[in-house]
Amino acid sequence: MADTRPAVSVAVPWAEALGATLPPLVVQAERVAATVMQGVHGRRRPGQGDAFWQFRPYVAGDAAARVDWRQSAKSDRLFVRETEWEAAQTVALWCQGGPGMAWRSSRDLPEKRFRAELLVLALAALMFRGGERVRLFGLPRAFTGRGALAALAEALPRQALAPEDDRVPRHARAVLVGDFLAPLQETRNAVAALASRSVRGHLVQVLDPAEETLPFSGRIRFEAVAGAEHALVPRVEGVRALYEERLARHREGLAAIAAGAGWSFATHRTDQPPEAALLALHRRLAPA
Repeated sequence: MADTRPAVSVAVPWAEALGATLPPLVVQAERVAATVMQGVHGRRRPGQGDAFWQFRPYVAGDAAARVDWRQSAKSDRLFVRETEWEAAQTVALWCQGGPGMAWRSSRDLPEKRFRAELLVLALAALMFRGGERVRLFGLPRAFTGRGALAALAEALPRQALAPEDDRVPRHARAVLVGDFLAPLQETRNAVAALASRSVRGHLVQVLDPAEETLPFSGRIRFEAVAGAEHALVPRVEGVRALYEERLARHREGLAAIAAGAGWSFATHRTDQPPEAALLALHRRLAPA
């Protein structure tokens, strides 16, 4: 689908805006997580414990007790020993950024990126409460403990631009949140690469309600959120049915990509409460 939006609101650079709103975003995420937590049980699970999985480079924040000194003695770097249980307990999160997500059709609605970031942080808060490890695509270390939510939020602008990261452990779980309006092949490639390493995952498409219903009327100029492309539609009512059909096909394609990899697919609109989407996602992540 063409990634165009009507010029209803001004896109704000997402990284700078996020840095200015971190505290309230974290507080809201904790509040949403607490609401959902009232209806679910804890998720902490016993694990295999000592089954070796891999060595990885030591990063700031790792406990000194986790350093494998024998492996580290073979080079000039420190290495940490990770187990299969730690890999299975890892949830890798990716939140789509970029100007396409910094859009809303009304000042009464949140921008898509804020809703996506809220869902990611609230899910991380639930994972931390369950004693699980959370990492962001593109970053070298996992976050653990309920006190790590603020640090994870601060790291969001440094996540990978695309959901690609060879360091995501095999058998981990992944949650990708965005509008996924790019060509389907991009999403197909990312999901296939993760599924090939036995990573189980979930796609959550976040859209503004206007992107679903095209509620505008009359002569509308649609401008791309990035670049100078635009389209002038003399009568939007005349293309609404075709637009809805193409959006439905695109969504069916996303669902097929997820199903083909053994993943799940869900949609969420920014005019709906985040708690419902978070609860459904949390249930999908629950162990069999």
